[in-house]
Amino acid sequence: MQLRVENLHVSYDRIKALYGLDFVIDKGEIVCIIGANGAGKSTTLRAISRMIPAEKGARMLFEGNDLLDYSADKVVRKLGISHVPEGRRLFGNLTVMENLQLATYARKDHTAIKQDMDLVFSIFPRLKERRTQLSATLSGGEQQMVAVGRAYMTGRKMMLLDEPSMGLAPLMMLGMFDALKEINRAGTTILLVEQNARLALKFAQRGYVIENGRIVLEGKSGDLLHDPEVRKAYLGG
Repeated sequence: MQLRVENLHVSYDRIKALYGLDFVIDKGEIVCIIGANGAGKSTTLRAISRMIPAEKGARMLFEGNDLLDYSADKVVRKLGISHVPEGRRLFGNLTVMENLQLATYARKDHTAIKQDMDLVFSIFPRLKERRTQLSATLSGGEQQMVAVGRAYMTGRKMMLLDEPSMGLAPLMMLGMFDALKEINRAGTTILLVEQNARLALKFAQRGYVIENGRIVLEGKSGDLLHDPEVRKAYLGG
């Protein structure tokens, strides 16, 4: 078990967003969280990466470390959890290469940095072609490549992905998920939230279904794909 989340409650001011979530992720897994808009998917990722506070009583352990003892920057730098947020949030006035290099600011393992950069360019050859281009001038799909590549360059052990398919054309979307499989095969655990439930469940090994801030169903992806309630609510019957 690499990540264990227990009794995770989160509120925005007086509005409750999460009601006692419990889940685990093993090292090397691909796990998805699916649900409707506003169900609490993105909030779950933000809580894990410490971008928003968890309420008293929550427990989150990553490789034996108490996540609640770490600030957001140390979650990345010390623990190796990287977060690809919805909307990418690149530095548009920097080039592709500069965005990728910026993610390595806390790393001292120069040989490993070069190996990671080579892998990013191998998975996303288009980024190598556009490495001197300003990120703001890239297409949406190319910007998503940079966002994923930047997260990879932090030296990640686990990658959190928020709606990686959003705004992508179908072929680009499939290409992105193929790239994420390569990243997983290279040793990175992946937790993603995704509006496209069918795509997420075909990609992941296990899944959690969240409704109104609560996990209502969990299981192997193949089982969830054939679950009548999941099919009715998220897969079009």
